[in-house]
Order: sequence, then C-alpha cells, then structure tokens
Amino acid sequence: MQDVRRTLAVRPEHPLHHYQVAVYFADGAVNMYQMRQWYKPLAELSKRWPVVILSRSATGAQALVAEDAPPVAFVPTIRDLERFIAKQDIRIVLYVNQNTRNFQMFRYGRRWHVFINHGESDKMYMTTNQFKAYDYAFIAGDAARERLSRVLWDYDLDKRTIAIGRPQADHYSGALPYTPDDRTVVLYAPTWEGDRPSAHYGSIVSHGEALVKALLATGRHRVVYRPHPRSGVVNAEYGAANRRIIAALAAANRADTGAEHVFDDGPDLGWQLAAADVAIVDISAMVYDRLAAGRPLLITRPADPAAIVDTHGYLSACEWLDAGAASAVVDETERVLSDPEAVGRLGVWVERYFGDATPGASTRRFHSAIAHLMAEWDVWHAGAVDEELEDESEDEAELDD
Repeated sequence: MQDVRRTLAVRPEHPLHHYQVAVYFADGAVNMYQMRQWYKPLAELSKRWPVVILSRSATGAQALVAEDAPPVAFVPTIRDLERFIAKQDIRIVLYVNQNTRNFQMFRYGRRWHVFINHGESDKMYMTTNQFKAYDYAFIAGDAARERLSRVLWDYDLDKRTIAIGRPQADHYSGALPYTPDDRTVVLYAPTWEGDRPSAHYGSIVSHGEALVKALLATGRHRVVYRPHPRSGVVNAEYGAANRRIIAALAAANRADTGAEHVFDDGPDLGWQLAAADVAIVDISAMVYDRLAAGRPLLITRPADPAAIVDTHGYLSACEWLDAGAASAVVDETERVLSDPEAVGRLGVWVERYFGDATPGASTRRFHSAIAHLMAEWDVWHAGAVDEELEDESEDEAELDD
C-alpha cells in the first residue's frame, strides 16, 4: 500500500473541485479486464466531464497507474474516500462490477450511482437483483431489457435503465501484427476448458486442432489465435492441444513467411475483433464482444452435453460450428461471409443487442445518457439548495421571534 502511495505522490495533485464523474473500482489486479475496456470510452467522456477512478485496492491501483488509465485516486479506507470526494464535484459514480464494497460508496447521496457493467452476455450475472441497488443502469439494448424484465420483479425498466449500446466497440483498434493482404483473416478465440461440466465451453480439444489445421492448409487464410490465458489449468490434454496449435502456427509461418499467422497472448483486445473477417469463438463474453462489431462469427457448440446453453437470446439463432464440422470450417466461414440469410440474421441480432452499431453511435448514446443525468442532477441539486435556504430562513425567523 505504501508503494502505491509513494508512486501517486510523485504525480501532480488532483485539482480541487475538478472531477464530475467517478468510476468506483474496489477490485484488485486480477479483475483489471473489467476496467481496461472502459479506458478509451472514459477518456473520450472526460473531454467534456472530467473523470477519475476511485481505486480501493492496492494491486488494482498499481495496475491502473501502470496502464493508460484515466486519473486514479487511491482511496483504500473510508476516511481516504471521504476526504477525496469532499474536495471534488462528483455528480455521477459509475460501477463496472458487483463488488460487495460498492455498498460502501452507496452511502453518499446527492449524486447518481450508475451500473455500467464490463460486458454484455446472457449470463445469470446480467440479471442479478443487485441492479436494484443503483439509481440507474446503462444497458446495451433491447436484449438486455427483455432479459431484465423476465427476472427482476417490480423494477421500473423505463425509468432506471438507459440503452447505450457498447461504447467500447467504437474503440476496437490497435496496431496489426501482420500486413493486410487478400487473405481471409479468421480469429479463433476459444475460452478455457472450465472447472465443471456445466461450464465445459472450451473447444480447443473438440474443435480447435481440426479447424486450425484446415485453415492453415488453404494458403488463403490467416489465423489469429487468441486462447484464454487459463487454457490447460484444469485439463492437461487441453493444455497440450493448445501448445500443438501454437506450434502449428509457428511451423506454417516458417513454411510460408507471407502467411503471418498470429498467436496472440497480449493484454489488449480490440484490433482482433475489428480486423477479423470471421471470428470463431466459444460461449463466452467474446460472443458479444464480436457481435458488437457487427461482423460475421461462428460459435462452437459445446461437445459436452452437460454444458449449459442459454437459448433465450442470440444463442437461439446463432451460427453454430459443431465438432464434427470443424474440419469443414473453410466452407462454414465462406457461408457466414456471403450467405444472405446468415448476413441478415446477424444484422437482426446486432440491432437487438446493441441498437445502432455504426461507428460512433454507441459513444454518442453514452454521452447523451451522461448528459441526461447531469441535467437531472442540476434539477435535484437546485431543489436541495432551495430547501436549505428555506430552512435557514425559517431558523433566522425563529431567532428574530
């Protein structure tokens, strides 16, 4: 903790009464992925309303300081938190997860507490009753509304939710590790094997080796392979298959230097989703990250029948890739790229989950939502000031009497 304080001490002090938006992050470094995807949208937002991250954990603060994050205030204790917000003009507090320590921030009234989440999916997490703890929730779109309406009792969706799409998708970018050419770029981003049958979504063993082998053989495809960092932690066979795929990519690159296949294990996610002509993903958050880009994708159907598949949303009509069809992946990629029905289905589901997915549209909705709450804050603040002045006037009148 002292190391973090010393690191922040050499930075310029936070200007007084400067920040109007705060992002409350009580987690450590292990959950930094929840914050990283918001860096660029928050940087854009701060051009109009200054943003600060309130970090409660030493490891989280260290990671934030080391990365390209917005300004960071390390506030490990309640006293630190109170001292900081007393010197600022924070009107909106944003939350990216459901950490139990969020409750410590809820105590501060006269500002809006808003859940913005760290992704979009059809997981149970997306319908937790904890939504009711916040003044508002920024949701992606109609699919989220339908999901919440099915689960939450007596929750005013019209009043307390605002659809913003996925602002992160407006910032899917980064330097390409290859030279673009006429090859079809296929992103294969499998999840890990899972620690229980109901979560056996990983496809490296069931699909991965076969589909990568087929794509490498054409000479017309470029594979970007981005496995989950936990691949193989439970199942040694899964880890071995992962290593064989990595070795196959390296061998293909040695045989053809123009192929430029990519093994991607970097921390940043963005260019992969935007650049790939087709993405092949397992049931995971990557489904919705790619869907937000509005570009073709195939989803691997779990080989384990015990794996739970929620078919209320996109997974009810997505483009599945069965294990038995993995070796025919080239035909499947061509189908989702050119088949009018597949292209049409994709457009329908992109609209349902994220609304207008054209570049910049989600960012505009995000800013519009913040502007709406700022205007609401002005109204409520003015009323509170009037009440205080009225109370003071009554007190003075009593003294005169």
